[in-house]
Amino acid sequence: MKNSSGTPEAKGRKRSRSSGVSQGEMDAYRGLIRENIDYEGFVRERPYDTGQLDEMVELIVEAVCSKKKNIRVAGNNFPQAVVKSRLLKLDSEHIRFVFDCLRENTTQVRNMKQYLLTVLYNAPATIENHYAAQVNHDLYGGEAV
Repeated sequence: MKNSSGTPEAKGRKRSRSSGVSQGEMDAYRGLIRENIDYEGFVRERPYDTGQLDEMVELIVEAVCSKKKNIRVAGNNFPQAVVKSRLLKLDSEHIRFVFDCLRENTTQVRNMKQYLLTVLYNAPATIENHYAAQVNHDLYGGEAV
């Protein structure tokens, strides 16, 4: 089989027309991401959340495999390599944090894809302060700060 430029492609290594990334590369990143976040353990623990988790994994794969120079996160353009690096550092605690954020959110989300990407991207930078604030709230009377 030949790709659009006329060069042969290995079977099973088709390139996605929109991203320019091979299916094999996407599958490899999907496997790495699932391993990083302990996908199997999460699914055993919370089988009712598997659909949401699968959507998050696919969003991470899409961003990690993107060939765009920049990716928009929280209204700002970040170099794709920066976004990729941060997303590949996500672990199971970050995913639980994202689920907590989704559960606690009471505002309407108009662009779920951007919202999820933002929460996932920011999770490593905000998780500790989020839980510290929650503990302070619970221990010291629940007054808003």
